[in-house]
Amino acid sequence: MTAVSHLTGRPINRFTHIHHDTADLLAKTRMGRLMGARTGCCFQRCVGVDALNALSITTYNLDARRGTAYFQRFNRYLAYVQENDLVCDGAMTDPKGDRSLAPHEQADPDLYLRVIQKRDDGIVVRGAKAHQTGAINSHEIIVLPTVAMKEADRDYAVAFALPADTAGITYIVGRQPSDTRKSEAHAMDVGNLCYGGHEALIVFDDVFVPWERVFLCGEAEFTGELVEKFAAYHRHSYACKVGVGDVLIGAAQLIAEYNGVHRAAHIRDKIIEMNHLNETLFCGSLACAAEGRAEPSGTYSVDTLLANVSKQNVTRFPYEIARLAQDIAGGLLVTLPSAADFHSAEVGPWLKKYFQTRAGDSTENRLRVLRLIENLTLGAAAVGYLTESMHGAGSPQAQRIMIARHADLEAKKRLAKRLCGVPEDETTGRRHEEP
Repeated sequence: MTAVSHLTGRPINRFTHIHHDTADLLAKTRMGRLMGARTGCCFQRCVGVDALNALSITTYNLDARRGTAYFQRFNRYLAYVQENDLVCDGAMTDPKGDRSLAPHEQADPDLYLRVIQKRDDGIVVRGAKAHQTGAINSHEIIVLPTVAMKEADRDYAVAFALPADTAGITYIVGRQPSDTRKSEAHAMDVGNLCYGGHEALIVFDDVFVPWERVFLCGEAEFTGELVEKFAAYHRHSYACKVGVGDVLIGAAQLIAEYNGVHRAAHIRDKIIEMNHLNETLFCGSLACAAEGRAEPSGTYSVDTLLANVSKQNVTRFPYEIARLAQDIAGGLLVTLPSAADFHSAEVGPWLKKYFQTRAGDSTENRLRVLRLIENLTLGAAAVGYLTESMHGAGSPQAQRIMIARHADLEAKKRLAKRLCGVPEDETTGRRHEEP
């Protein structure tokens, strides 16, 4: 959970650290699993460290080619974040409007966040960032471009950081399934009594950003690199879903025991399959970390191909783990009366009588486990465990595009040719084309 700052030599929170070897990347994987297991939800800090590392690479490369001073500026900001152990929200996703159009082609130019004014002391920005998990409890908002851009979109090619309470920033919190349960009298129906999450739309209404906090401004040709590096890091971060999977597997085993079916062969086999899928996810995150390599800045990046393969699995396996948990839990998962009814003098005794199972087991404990499974697979935490697994760090198709781009089919063809005697210089009628 801690590391040593390469800037100051002092111990810092690993969520503010710049990776300098594969050991750092592997520690990040293990940290993500640990935090997911301890919280049972999205713990909302990985996106900040992913944004910081992506910026450390791109600002260095930008300075090397353009003679700018973004990297020094970024390192001063990084030292401030590390010294104060700040929680950073990485704000990348724009509303996007008509997705068939580039940012500058939109009917409303604010559908991608943009620079509307440059001043001697800084810039003024307008726009919004959507799906911002953990934004309300973050100290800093780090804004990044959401797509690779061309010169015509240079006003949208901007990266910066601001304190979360900067004038002109407004947060509009999204809804979650069963979210009003958090305000009810009996906490048992919430499922996860300790932790939860939120998402918000962040609106930037003509917000001023001083130059010392600007890390990209108009250099459109660097947006692709920044987006790709951030995406690879963030896809690596989904080891957190393994930790949440640990919680769900534990809950499924518990409910099987409370129901008295844990010795049934098909139940044991389903628990095995849940573990198999969950550990496979862990393997993917470990692999892209272990195959990481140094960038010119000295920052270590994950293996892009393996990071995308890992995240592609995350778009699928948690759904199957959740399905198996619901299968094991039984129909009571969605027909269970409320905690208020269980505390009712009129009907509570009947509920405790008719929902008991094995002699000596607490009916209330059985119900608490059911509510946790509901929370993770249908309720508020399903936002983070399922839908975020699908669309967080880019949709499934985004990963497939990157897999096609990095999966070097020409090298694989040469391997096949060598073994079966096809000449190296032979060409087929149609060459492979990337999507």
